Amino acid sequence: MVRKTADITSSQPGKKAAARRDVQRPSADVRVPAPGEGKRGEQGYLGYLLRQAHAAVRLKMERTLADLGVTSPQFAVLTMLNAYPGLSGADVARLTFLTPQTVGVIIRNLERDGAIEMTPHPVHGRIQQWTLTTRGATLLKACRERVIALEKRLAAGLDPTAETAIRRWLSNVAAELQEGD
Repeated sequence: MVRKTADITSSQPGKKAAARRDVQRPSADVRVPAPGEGKRGEQGYLGYLLRQAHAAVRLKMERTLADLGVTSPQFAVLTMLNAYPGLSGADVARLTFLTPQTVGVIIRNLERDGAIEMTPHPVHGRIQQWTLTTRGATLLKACRERVIALEKRLAAGLDPTAETAIRRWLSNVAAELQEGD
């Protein structure tokens, strides 16, 4: 068993009082910084900044697609099935960073709405493959028009070289930090 050092666990009255005085106390007028300020800006950790940006994009996307009745995860599923027709639910989950359970619900809802259809795998009968229907392709097209407008807003002020560098960097982050290394 590891024991704490004496200076940490000391019961000397003067040491505890001195330690309490060294702790920063919040003032009564604490203000949460806005995005772009302090640790939410250039001084922040890259991981936090990526998460903050993702949350902002996802919220904007949810609001942008709401009147079409499509959520951000549903858009991701439709996009991947359009790009890679015949994926299994497990493959879709991996590509969209969603749990298999969540993808199962999304697939059931999209199938119920006529946006996707299931076809059995030609060799492995238990594997279900999913593809877009004509209705699904039409829905995805409407979603993509809105998302492309959002992407243009994201890239505003970037020249093509900078945008390519950012895309490359983000792709490399995902590849380098992938589990199983």
